[in-house]
Amino acid sequence: MPLPKLTVTERRNRIAARQLARRESPLAVADALLGLHATDAATVHLSVAARLDGPGAGLVEVVEKALYDEVSLVRLLSMRRTLFVVPVDLAPVVDSSTARDIAAKERKKLLEFLREGGGWDAAWLAAAERETLAALDRLGAATGQELGAAVPALRERVTVASGKPYEAVQTVASRVLRVLAAENRIRRDRPRGSWTSSAYRWVPSTPWPELPAAEARAELVRRWLASYGPGTDADLKWWTGWTLGAVRKALTAVGAERVSLAGDTTGEGFVLPGDTGPTAAPAPCAALLPALDPTAMGWREREWYTDPAHGAQLFDRTGNIGPTVWWEGRVVGGWAQAPDGSVVWRLLEDVGADGVAGVTGEAERMTAVLGGTRVTPRFRTPLERELSEG
Repeated sequence: MPLPKLTVTERRNRIAARQLARRESPLAVADALLGLHATDAATVHLSVAARLDGPGAGLVEVVEKALYDEVSLVRLLSMRRTLFVVPVDLAPVVDSSTARDIAAKERKKLLEFLREGGGWDAAWLAAAERETLAALDRLGAATGQELGAAVPALRERVTVASGKPYEAVQTVASRVLRVLAAENRIRRDRPRGSWTSSAYRWVPSTPWPELPAAEARAELVRRWLASYGPGTDADLKWWTGWTLGAVRKALTAVGAERVSLAGDTTGEGFVLPGDTGPTAAPAPCAALLPALDPTAMGWREREWYTDPAHGAQLFDRTGNIGPTVWWEGRVVGGWAQAPDGSVVWRLLEDVGADGVAGVTGEAERMTAVLGGTRVTPRFRTPLERELSEG
């Protein structure tokens, strides 16, 4: 019996309906996307802005309320050792399926770094961590610099790559704090600077409840298929950072259905049971997504929503995607900020008069959201650089 076939048009309709539709809150946006890329602090805000109901006024305050007051959104070092912002109810699933293994590897690397650089062992690290947590309890919230001032062990310095052209001296503070955060013994709070800053303050936290790893992986795959399906096992392997064996076990656990993917070089993918029917075509809509947006980074195989001919302009040399313009569930161009802070864009495909009008309106809305704040992506792409120079 032939497999159900999902066309490129159907897959694009699903992106528009499931990932680009307007939502009522930052939590609803993150839930629809399974998580928000947080390597760049600004990406979290701009990914929400692209999908939030309303004109975007007060966007920064709304996102910061969710992150730091309600704590309905939390940051985890998780899939692909990347920092994500996820809904708090999903955090134990992400932690048990992915983040715990990453945290264990980070601790192992830290111990090797300390042993080779300073001759310190696990007992020294444990004592330094106790002092750090005690200082944070006293201070309530503190930057890494403030914790370094309070904890002498964090000021210890190590020479890395000794004798090589790139030799450098580093303090141990950032690495110790990174491991404590990976284990959720501390968490990132409001940044010291503006909403675009990654200089976070740290506050005390508590490790997430541990779930059976296989069950957590199955639940994460179920949620991924609900938001991103159909997708291939290669897509899931890339997105999660798991082994192919772990991906396939999780797909079996959720009873994922095989489908034929028209226009995809792999030929077959997976959806949730019963999710093979057509998606009603949403009303045409434009979206300006930031660099590293979760939709743009949702699949390993991207040819069905990004023309490979655009790759040299929209991606950097290591495959990171820059700011993109979307129309009807596909990438049609790129955008950036001009020297005066306004949003400027360029179409790489013909989208007709309605598409141009839609993109124009979104550019005006994003200009208002940014309010003159300049955002420079961490990984810059050729088209973003060109547009930003005016």
